[in-house]
Amino acid sequence: MTTISTATIVAAAFAAAITVVNPAHSADTLPQQQAVKNVVLVHGAFADGSGWRGVYDLLTARGYRVSIVQNPLTSLADDVAATKRVLDRQTGQTILVGHSWGGTIITEAGVHPDVAGLVYVSALAPDAGETTADQYKGFTGSPEFVIETSADGFGFLDLQKFKAGFAADTSDADAAFLRDSQVPVNMSSFATKLENAAWRSKPSWAVIATEDKAFDGRMLHKMADRMGARITEVKASHALFMTQPKVIADVIDNAARSAGEAKR
Repeated sequence: MTTISTATIVAAAFAAAITVVNPAHSADTLPQQQAVKNVVLVHGAFADGSGWRGVYDLLTARGYRVSIVQNPLTSLADDVAATKRVLDRQTGQTILVGHSWGGTIITEAGVHPDVAGLVYVSALAPDAGETTADQYKGFTGSPEFVIETSADGFGFLDLQKFKAGFAADTSDADAAFLRDSQVPVNMSSFATKLENAAWRSKPSWAVIATEDKAFDGRMLHKMADRMGARITEVKASHALFMTQPKVIADVIDNAARSAGEAKR
C-alpha cells in the first residue's frame, strides 16, 4: 500500500488550483482575432457603478475585461475626467457604455483614441455645442420622475415616487436600496455645453427602455436616430442597466465584435 502524506495532498491540491483558469475573467473565451476585448461602463445620475453588476458578470464570463467608472456627479468635467482615467488604464480598444446622464459623459469622453464604439443605455446624446438640458426641448416629462434640488444645487429623486419613476420593474427591496443609496447630481451639469460629440466619429448603439419614465421615448429615439445608432428596444424601466443585463450585454458584445471588424 502506498502512503501519501498530508503535505503531499495539500501541495497537489494547491498546484491544481493555480493551474485552473477562471473563465469569467479570461479573454481566452473570446476569438483570438477579436480586436475589442475591453468594456468600460459609466453610470448615470442618482446611482453609482454597482448597478452594473449583472452586465459585468455576463461580459466577464464571455471573456471581456470590464471596468466600471465611479462618477462623482459634481460636474460634467469631473465625470469626464473620471471616465478618462479608467480609459487610460485599458490595454487596447474599448467599448464605452453609458446609462442616462452617462450618455452625455461618453459623448464627451468617447473621443479618447482607445474607444472603438459607444453604447447608449436609455442615455442622453447631445451634440458638440449643445447641453444636456437642450435635449428635453419639445418633449414632456413624466409626473413619476421628480427631481428635488437642494439649496446647494444638487438634485435627488423624490423618495415617494422613486420606484415608479426610476425602477418600476425592480423588486420593492431593490428599489428601496437604490432610493436610499442615491448619489446626488450637481444640476448645473445639465447646462454645460459639450466640446465634443464622439458619436460623430465612432459607431453607436442604443438600448431604449420602452417603459422609461425619466425620458420621453420620442426623445430617446430622436437622439438615437440623429447618431445613426443601431437601436434595440426592451420593455423595462429606467433601471434597465440592472433589470435587463442580458439584453445590454448582448448589445455590448455585438458592438465589440462589429467595431473590431470595422477597424481591421
